[in-house]
Amino acid sequence: MARNEYYDDGELTKDTCPRCGDTVLADHDDRQHCGKCGYTEWK
Repeated sequence: MARNEYYDDGELTKDTCPRCGDTVLADHDDRQHCGKCGYTEWK
């Protein structure tokens, strides 16, 4: 997915990391993961 597909009318549509605040979480089948700090949310 291209970075510009994360936005809709200037609003971010993807979840951001609660620790980093500026990093978009990668969406995997069983989890969402931050590649910067390692934060993981299990689905």
